Amino acid sequence: MKKKIPEVSLLKFIKHSLEILKNPLPFHNKNFTEKGDIFKLNVGFNTKIYFCRDAGLAKYVLQKNQKNYIKSSIQTVDLVKYVGEGLLTSEGEKWKKQRKMMQPAFHKKQLQNLLAGMQDTIISEFKKVETNKTLDVFPLLNDLAFQTVVKSLFTKAARGKDMQRLQFITEANQRMLVKELRQPYLAWWFKIGGALDKHFKLSEEARNILKGIVEDRKSSGKRYDDLLDMLLETKYDDGKGMSEEQLIDEILIIFTAGHETTANALTFTFQLLAKHPEWQDKIYKEWQNLGGDDVDLMTRISTSKICQQVLEESLRLYPPAYFIDRVNIEADSFNNMDFDPGCNLLFSVYEMHRHPDLWEQPLSFLPERFADGGRQFSAQYFPFGAGPRKCIGNNFAMFEMIIAVTELVKNYKMHPEFDAIRITPLITLKPKNAYLRFEKR
Repeated sequence: MKKKIPEVSLLKFIKHSLEILKNPLPFHNKNFTEKGDIFKLNVGFNTKIYFCRDAGLAKYVLQKNQKNYIKSSIQTVDLVKYVGEGLLTSEGEKWKKQRKMMQPAFHKKQLQNLLAGMQDTIISEFKKVETNKTLDVFPLLNDLAFQTVVKSLFTKAARGKDMQRLQFITEANQRMLVKELRQPYLAWWFKIGGALDKHFKLSEEARNILKGIVEDRKSSGKRYDDLLDMLLETKYDDGKGMSEEQLIDEILIIFTAGHETTANALTFTFQLLAKHPEWQDKIYKEWQNLGGDDVDLMTRISTSKICQQVLEESLRLYPPAYFIDRVNIEADSFNNMDFDPGCNLLFSVYEMHRHPDLWEQPLSFLPERFADGGRQFSAQYFPFGAGPRKCIGNNFAMFEMIIAVTELVKNYKMHPEFDAIRITPLITLKPKNAYLRFEKR
């Protein structure tokens, strides 16, 4: 028997539009609780979005029948306006070609060349930590993640002033995109009021900064074994390299997707560790037992199991990429539910990671649940997505976060200066009140 997918009316959407603009997650949670694991939200007279926290459907769409699903216009049109058509935003043959070409640059063996530079950047950024006073750690970790991407991409080729500007543009354009997505009824005003033009000019400025860096690298004739070198040297099957425009698109995507998600994840992790000091002690003891700083960095990263458990649990509770969107090309059915061609499916990773039927004590911080790694939960755990379009930078992000958590915990104890962890859901899930106090260990 066919299942009818419950609906949430346009009137209800409009009635709650202001609170949705600030934080849509409570509205979604209320609807999931009332309607079940999938519901249809009317966001316009002819526009419907299917919100889903059914992990089985997510796995089916992202892996088993992924060929029938493409990303929605949020990424393939809206985000493209700001960052171009790179790996995150492209589709079809173009995406396949780019993924095949770029995959080797993000292999664990290649990333090993970047680890020492990554560690140096992290140590340098943590020198800004001040003890015995209340600090908002998000700006610190945002700079740390941005600088780590900058140094991994460009080594020393980038001027500080240019990078500050690039960071400003990346964050300003994201805020604009959030306004467009959450206030579609103001599209006309964004256009005639000049807001869109202003942000398109910012995107052009970012592209020009990056073009200058790429041209300087090409003319220098020097090798740095960084990500830029790897991207310049990658070749398609016909032996040709990427065009300059395509290279700039990919670099912009690495900046946009690579720094903010990591900054968010690290901030939530440090907040959770501040609330659970026993796990700080476990990470510190693990670092000591593994030989401290005397052991090879790659060996330490790959054997820091407790640190990894903490990060996995933090990514479960607060996944930076908290939604995954797909649109079906042809009609499809799953579990007696029918989907006409062109359905907008929005999978709530946040809800799946906290689903009471999928996790024991879903709202509790229990890193021990990942004692045997995250693979055992692959049917319901999607911090980096799933299937062929799983985030290409997942190893880069995990290596960076393990180094950052270890470096901070081995030098400092963290204390919470907040009551409960609060969030700001934008394009990514951002922290809101990450106030900590550091004490020298």
